[in-house]
Amino acid sequence: MTNDVSSGIKYMLFASLLFACMGAFAKELSSSMSSIEVVFFRNIFGVFLILIAIYRKPLDQKGGKPWLLVFRGLAGFTALLFFFYNIATIPLGEAMTFSKTSTIFSAIFAYIFIKEKLGLKGWIGVFIGFIGILFITKFDGGSLDKSDWLGILTGVGAGLAYTSIRELRTYYDGRVIVLSFMLIGSIGPLLLMGISEFYINKDLDFIFATFVMPQPNDWLFIILLGTVATFAQIYMTKAYSVAKAGIIGTISYANIAFSIAIGVFLGDNLPDIWIIFGIILIVISGILVSMKKD
Repeated sequence: MTNDVSSGIKYMLFASLLFACMGAFAKELSSSMSSIEVVFFRNIFGVFLILIAIYRKPLDQKGGKPWLLVFRGLAGFTALLFFFYNIATIPLGEAMTFSKTSTIFSAIFAYIFIKEKLGLKGWIGVFIGFIGILFITKFDGGSLDKSDWLGILTGVGAGLAYTSIRELRTYYDGRVIVLSFMLIGSIGPLLLMGISEFYINKDLDFIFATFVMPQPNDWLFIILLGTVATFAQIYMTKAYSVAKAGIIGTISYANIAFSIAIGVFLGDNLPDIWIIFGIILIVISGILVSMKKD
């Protein structure tokens, strides 16, 4: 194992742990405020950090795809909105597993929109991934729960966002791509919470909720949420910059294990045998889809 690969694995393991901690802090905050408000605080923290980074090192880019940039922001914001709602309502490990289905959807969208080859191994991975989703949702031919639908849509939204990044990175500085997501992820919740002052629908509580002033103890978790989310992104980027995407993508599934462990510590029940089987299938799926790129 080369030093670069070894460093990449270490970076990704640390990032995976930080992402699991981010989920834990979001879950704790969800007991005193809506998931929409948690999304706002998670993103506004990052906006200031990115702006400081841009101030220190000016942008060097050609631009030219503003609407795709907005699309990336909206897709990422929607995925995060559904993801944080699930974090608040279902076990942390399950919510994290749903988010990792983004690898499956990203592969499909890349095949459709940017004509990226998938190959036999990739298609097998996609098929296994959908079987895994069926086990996690315990779909029996009837209807799915709200958390199941939102979990699947989390993967779809994140998959669209990641696919758009592949096109955007040739036109924009990476910081601008992240900023588009965080800006929309800060403005969007404010608009939704403003509308919620006049309109509330309990069936759409993942979209509409009123603002609640954080309690003194909440501010600690808000700071921790923003800090670990930012460093998770930094170390994930470092990991992908020093080792092959297939290897790092495989290691990234460690955040499911970390999330299950932290979730149990916070009071979640251990996943039953069917959910565990579904998680295993989704991990195998992600590995196959990731490895086909190398």
